[in-house]
Amino acid sequence: MEKIITCIDGSVITPAVVGAGKWVANKLAKPLCFIHTIEKTHQHGADDYTGSIGLGARSSLLEEMTKLDEQRSKLALQFGDELLEYAVSEARKMGLETVQSLQRNGDIVEALSELESEARLIVIGRKGVGHDNEFKAIGSHLETLLRKVSQPVVIVPEKFSVPSSFMIAYDGRESADRALQKVLDGGLLHDIDCHLVAIKNNESDLKAKFDNAAVQLVERGLSVTTAFLEGNINEELVKYQIANNIDLLVVGAFGHSRLRQLFVGSNTLKMLETVDIPLIVLR
Repeated sequence: MEKIITCIDGSVITPAVVGAGKWVANKLAKPLCFIHTIEKTHQHGADDYTGSIGLGARSSLLEEMTKLDEQRSKLALQFGDELLEYAVSEARKMGLETVQSLQRNGDIVEALSELESEARLIVIGRKGVGHDNEFKAIGSHLETLLRKVSQPVVIVPEKFSVPSSFMIAYDGRESADRALQKVLDGGLLHDIDCHLVAIKNNESDLKAKFDNAAVQLVERGLSVTTAFLEGNINEELVKYQIANNIDLLVVGAFGHSRLRQLFVGSNTLKMLETVDIPLIVLR
């Protein structure tokens, strides 16, 4: 069964991620699955010193350090359990019945890769533990995740509210048409005002393709506003988003188009740091 896999870590962004996961699961009528991973961090414990000259005799100290390592692991496990209980409780308050939780040891990207065959969509925060007070901080795993998984990814900022409008960045290439088709077929963004935006490029017949994309969206019943702009992709999209109070940004990430280079490449972090709204990356 396809699930909405929602990643939580206990950082300040967690309530927003939980809220986004609930919205997606409710809109798509899919099971919601919260996941928390306990990543191994380097600790100077007993194992670091057993080979040191002269410390072998200090068995009581080594035993104490081993106990501290064990205590850290137990506390991390307990914290994860309580965090997942909170998330599940919040989801059920909304009336969601099929809500699951998973706790894993190791890297979050590896865990998500293992679960990808079960996922309809992945929800993750833009930043994690250790960057709670930094607006421009990006989760260390985010770019790796975008490159590795094939399912759509919703990237959530520090605050989340149910969107009333979204913007599709369209460049006329096959990748953009596939992303557009996912929007048409997916259902998540239906009943939300759509802004279809293109930045003039060297793609042949871009305007004709752009107009056809708008027609497809309208025929599917969406309320569509179009904008055909010129200039720097990053700057123009951000300016349009701010001027029109767009709540959510949708981009495709296929092939090697300029939009892929923008959102899944060296400029990914720049865009994520600039726009403080949820971002959906469609693969």
